Formats: sequence, structure tokens, C-alpha cells
Amino acid sequence: MSHIPVTDTATDARAGQSPEAPRAAIRRTALAGMIGTTIEWYDFYIYGLAAALVFGTEFFPDFSPAAGTLAAFATFAVGFIARPLGGVIFGHFGDRVGRKNALMLTLFLMGAATVIVGLLPGYQTIGIWAPILLVTLRFLQGFAVGGEWGGAVTMVVESSPRDRRGFYGSLPQMGVPLGLVLSSTVFAAVSTLPDDELLAWGWRIPFLLSIVLIAVGLFLRSRITETRTFAQVKASGRARKMPAMEAFRRHGKAIALTVGMYVSAGVPFYIVSVFVLSYGSSHLGLSRSVLLTGMLIAAVAEALTVPCFGALSDQRGRRPVFLGAAAFTAVLAFPFFWLLATGQTGLAWLAMLLALAVAHAGMYAPTAALYAELFPANVRYTGTSIGYQLGGVVAGFVPLVAGALVGAADGAWWPIASIWAGAALIGLVCALIVRESRGRDLHPRHDVRAGEFPLPRTTTDLPDD
Repeated sequence: MSHIPVTDTATDARAGQSPEAPRAAIRRTALAGMIGTTIEWYDFYIYGLAAALVFGTEFFPDFSPAAGTLAAFATFAVGFIARPLGGVIFGHFGDRVGRKNALMLTLFLMGAATVIVGLLPGYQTIGIWAPILLVTLRFLQGFAVGGEWGGAVTMVVESSPRDRRGFYGSLPQMGVPLGLVLSSTVFAAVSTLPDDELLAWGWRIPFLLSIVLIAVGLFLRSRITETRTFAQVKASGRARKMPAMEAFRRHGKAIALTVGMYVSAGVPFYIVSVFVLSYGSSHLGLSRSVLLTGMLIAAVAEALTVPCFGALSDQRGRRPVFLGAAAFTAVLAFPFFWLLATGQTGLAWLAMLLALAVAHAGMYAPTAALYAELFPANVRYTGTSIGYQLGGVVAGFVPLVAGALVGAADGAWWPIASIWAGAALIGLVCALIVRESRGRDLHPRHDVRAGEFPLPRTTTDLPDD
């Protein structure tokens, strides 16, 4: 059976991409993906920072300080429960209607929920409705971000040259550290306010600033076009009525492996970016400004290392890069807390730098291309979103679990380091199982005799090109 890819100029025109300027279209799509994910993760992370520093007092004042912090972390975790649902629903529309429209909606929904949090009255004003509304808005944030990552990555990777997918796919991944940079910078600024002013109104500023960021993001995304791959799926009539069911039925193994690989990167990341902000100040004597500054330094460095690891995966393969970073992450678990426990500013910053700019970046950068290459075009948005967001459910509860374990262990950090190391080992095993995906053809292949775009029986049976 002979297969030829549909790559004619007419198809490019149907996809809205100009064959005369493919590099410009790729760069525009990659830039829109990076900025869009930066804005979404900014919105997501300012909630985590506020949960660690403010929400316990503002929305749960009747609790003890420790219980209030745990309650705030619980509302943070609610967003992760919503993320798989968002992945399924937005993946459904992204694989049936189009990647672009789904991404426009996720950005708008995230921004609206974030701004409303900034306007939400506290417990002293509206009583029990304050935490109820806070949880509801957090659920909407998680729902929106659940459809963001898979769509942004799918669009960028499908638009990229085969030998540069790792690099271009890592650009939306930069949204995580860049979002953390923005959120940490804004919160570092408002944290200089006296405590009474911070609790009264200062914490609201980062949320309200989202209005400007969302407007910029929507403008940029309005200028991108659908990928040629999606146009081929629509033209072939192979778009699935229920992409989520198709993904689970035919590609369940790939979903399970992507969940495991996300857990290995996500668990240490949320320990560093959320839990440590509270634990470091309450148990280790590190000031809030030292922790936020260290987070900012590490996030800036990660924004620089992510595309480097992405480009390295184009040269060496997705698996070798991920495996090396996962092994380093497992080894780093206990030394990270040893460095933090010294109470010395420089060593605490070094710990954060190694955790984010090396360990997390090395695992996170190649997964954009890897996830997209594991799934066929007609369930790619859905499959990547579900695997990523189910892993996010596990990682999102880590700050809550870590806070409870620290309380039960009288402030000891070894249970948290053990969870960190265990998560890294899970990803290591998953990466050993998954097949190398670098160089696979992401576009549907046309069967001249059958007039169809045949799909492989299972994801792991995809042939290497």
C-alpha cells in the first residue's frame, strides 16, 4: 500500500497558511503560543502565590494559621481537579472545530475568572460566600488552563519543521517559567507593602493586571491561522465525533505514559513554586522576599534553558533528554532540602535554580513535541491535554499533602523529599517504556486506493519515519 502525504498548495491555503512565508507563519504561531501560555500561567500562579501568602487570612480567618494555609492550598488544588475536564471539553472542540477557536476561549475564560478573583470581597464582608466563590472561580481557572496547554502545543508543533519541533514546541513551554516570573515579580512588588495594606487591597493588584495581559493575548491569537494538519483532518472526514473516547480506547497506553512523565516534572515543580513559599518562611526562617526573589531568579534561568533543552531533543531525541533530567531530579530531592534548611540565602537560591532551570526544564522542554508526536492528528489536542492534565491532578495536590505531612511530622521535610524522589522515578520508568518519537510524520497520510487517512492501531505502533 502506498501512502503519500497531502502537502499541496491548495491544502496550505485551506489551512490559512501561506506557502510563500512558512517561516513567518511558524514564528507567529510560536510567539502567540508562548505569550498565550505565559498569560494563562501568570493567572494560574498568582492564585498559588496568594494561596500561600494571603488567602488563609483573607478567606479563612476563623481557622488557625496552619489550618487556614491548608484550606487555601485546598482551593489551589481545586483548579487541578478541573483541568482534566477542561482538557476533554476543549480538546473535543479543538479536534473537531479547530485549535484556534478553542485557544481563544481558554484565554478569555481564564482572564475573566482571574479578574473576578481580584474583585472578590473577603470573608469579613460576605461571610461564607467568599470562600465558596473563591473555589468556584478557581475551578473555572483550572477548567480554562486544562484546554490551554494541549492546544498551544498542538498548534505550534504541527506548524513546525520536522527537525525543529523540539525547539519550537518548547516555546509554549516557556510560558510556565515566564508566567512564574511575571507573577513573582508582581507579588514581590506588592509584598513590600505593610501587611495590613497587603491584606486589605495590595494582593488584588496582580489579579486586576490580568485585564491588560488578556487583551494582548487575544489580539495575538486572533492573528494566527489553523494548521495544515487540522485542515487535512477536516477535509478527509476523519474528525472524530468523540475524540476523548477515541483517545482512551485506542491510545490509553500513551495517555498513561504521558501522565507518568508529567508527574515526574510537576510534583517537584509545585513543591518548589508553591509549597516552599509557605514552608520556607514558617519552618526554616527564610524571609518572604528571599523566597520570592529566589523563585524569580530560578524562573528567569528556566526561561532561558527550556528552549536549549528543546533544541537538544531535536539533536539527541526526546527520550535521552528526558531520561537524563529525570535521573538528575531524583538525585536532587534530598540535597534540595539540605540546601534550603541551611537558612542561607545563596544556598536557598542555588537549590531553586537547580530544581527549576535544570531538573524541571530538562523534563518539561521535550514533552511538548513528545506528547504531540505520540497521538494521531484527529485526537492530538485531546490526547495531549488529557495526559498532561491528569498528571496535573496528582501534582496539584502535592502542596496540600505536603502541608499536612509537615504538620504531622513536626516540620520535618524528609517526607516531602521522598515524594519528590518517588515522582521522578515514576517519570524515569515511563520514559524508558515510551518509544522515541523524534522525526515522526504528524500529518495524516492519504491512501490513494482507499481514499482515506489510515491511523495506526495503537499509539506505540506508530512507525518511525
